[in-house]
Amino acid sequence: MKVDLRPRLAGWLRTALGVLLGAVTAVAELGFLAAATGALLLDLAWPRLGLTRAVHTGARTLTELNQRRLTSLLRAETAEDYTDRQALRYLMVRWLVGVLGGLVLVLLALGVAFAATMLAIWLTALPVDQWIFGEEARVTWVSIVGLTLPGIVLLYINLQGVAGVAGLDRSTAARFLGPSERELLQQRIAELATSRAGIVDAVDAERRRIERDLHDGLQQRLVALGVLLGRARRSRHTGNADELLRQAHEQAQHALDELREVAWRAYPTALDNLGLQDSLATVAEQSSVPTTIHYGLTERPATQVETAIYFVVSEAVTNAAKHAHAEAIAVHVERRDTMLAVRVRDDGVGGADRNGGGLSGLARRVAALDGRFDVDSPAGGPTTISVELPCG
Repeated sequence: MKVDLRPRLAGWLRTALGVLLGAVTAVAELGFLAAATGALLLDLAWPRLGLTRAVHTGARTLTELNQRRLTSLLRAETAEDYTDRQALRYLMVRWLVGVLGGLVLVLLALGVAFAATMLAIWLTALPVDQWIFGEEARVTWVSIVGLTLPGIVLLYINLQGVAGVAGLDRSTAARFLGPSERELLQQRIAELATSRAGIVDAVDAERRRIERDLHDGLQQRLVALGVLLGRARRSRHTGNADELLRQAHEQAQHALDELREVAWRAYPTALDNLGLQDSLATVAEQSSVPTTIHYGLTERPATQVETAIYFVVSEAVTNAAKHAHAEAIAVHVERRDTMLAVRVRDDGVGGADRNGGGLSGLARRVAALDGRFDVDSPAGGPTTISVELPCG
């Protein structure tokens, strides 16, 4: 199997460039902090100078430069909302990380330069015809091999050092620019309140849908069944009564089918008996569009997670068949570390509305389990619904 190393090499070069630029900005940050210290002391003595605002502006400017560097080169997610004091505290620590990265890169450059110099000396010290067969060549190659192995070890340590500095750079930004524990708790409380309200709305919407299905479907069937049976009782002709009874029997069968469908939408009992994989296979078999299920789970998920996955797949397949005019649907269910990932992709016309009744209900159901829900449906398709749920 051929392994393409170009993406890894490009990623490492991008990381090294991010660390290098971080070392360059560390010099500017150190100079700024020295000037800011003097400016703040002057501002304490003469508050009318208003130097504190200038210090905060400078801190924000340098912090924004670091954020762009972290985002574009180190693939870090940075906070968008932070205070001036947070930016200043971040720079007071960030310059140390930048200096550390610069030292690691200097050691790496010195090692590469030393290796290149020694190789050049060895190659130029001997004639070409003595590189392999001469007595001096044997001594030279022993020296090269003797220094190559320690050099490879030091090179590996240096590369790991660059990666470590990049990780420290990302964690420093997250630690000093991110929300505090109290703010995180407040955000969590707000998320829980929102998800709870969403669950209530989803339950009410589901109750209305069930009531509508019962009223418009099953109730009408039962009324028709009662009318047919009443006419059959009053009929004086045997043939007419038999025909009415036949129609009544058909209505009873249709009513039973609709009752089963309503009950299945409320909660698919096959999940308890057959499990998630067989239940999804049933959804694929009943779909009017060819649907393939790629099931990669080795263990059965928790009941709540299993139910959420089933409804996500069922609703997505139904929408693709009814609204997207799809010709093929692919469902992938797999585990990624501590999360269960579900992806439903169809080749339809796209344009699915995440805020629509069906998809918004699924989003609330997933959010109630601390999961992530995403819909990618550009005009013209394809539509991909992605869900991640905690394994527990």
